[in-house]
Amino acid sequence: MFDAPRVFDDPLAVRILGPDADAVLERDRANATTRVASALRAFMAVRSRIAEDRLADAYASGVRQYVVLGAGLDTFAYRNPFAGLRVFEVDHPATQRWKRDLLLQADIPIPESLQYVTVDFERRPFMDALIESGFDAGAPACFAWLGVSMYLNRDTVIQTVGSIAALPRPSTVVFDYAVAKSELGMMEKLVLSAFEQRVAAIGEPWTCYFEPADLADVLGSVGFNRVDDLGPDAINQRYFSSRADGLRVGTLARIMIATN
Repeated sequence: MFDAPRVFDDPLAVRILGPDADAVLERDRANATTRVASALRAFMAVRSRIAEDRLADAYASGVRQYVVLGAGLDTFAYRNPFAGLRVFEVDHPATQRWKRDLLLQADIPIPESLQYVTVDFERRPFMDALIESGFDAGAPACFAWLGVSMYLNRDTVIQTVGSIAALPRPSTVVFDYAVAKSELGMMEKLVLSAFEQRVAAIGEPWTCYFEPADLADVLGSVGFNRVDDLGPDAINQRYFSSRADGLRVGTLARIMIATN
């Protein structure tokens, strides 16, 4: 909507927001070119691109299960191009009710290949709920877990990735995470503090941070054999290097891709 060419093309992203979407986007247009807004927009787009690029690779290797943890308004299931791919959206019951209302209002049909799974990550192991909903724990799967880990406690994050690592190979998880302040410079700490204040003000504080090397060790200890930690330089080189508009992710951006 604001940038061209698009890093991630989602034809349902605006439609699912309902009849007020155009007004909301127009209201935000004035702030869209600020450095912070541009970097955040770039990161939100590219993390979905990375997750779906990894899914395409997994599908080509024979994986037929895709799980979106903390699905929110993710629209992949409603534009799924892969024949035979089962999609599971895992989220809090209230969030799923809100999303399904929006889908109904936008006249976006729910495909037969999609299964909703309701769960509170802090209260119940998500894998139990997945299996009860028809997920095959005897087959590999690809997971997208975006914009969630930083809101959970460390033990929950480790339990979640451990459950994925225990699945048959090749199973993969793509997720973003918050970097520990000990790893940041002065300006990065200021930017992080601004984000922390913003999310805390709406009642959703960040509670989980990792040093990149520590997280890689954790992933290895639970059973992942390959860990690709994409920092801002790698992301910008791979997805933004040829752009003329200067769109780039910021210095706090990190995407982890772990495969067992």
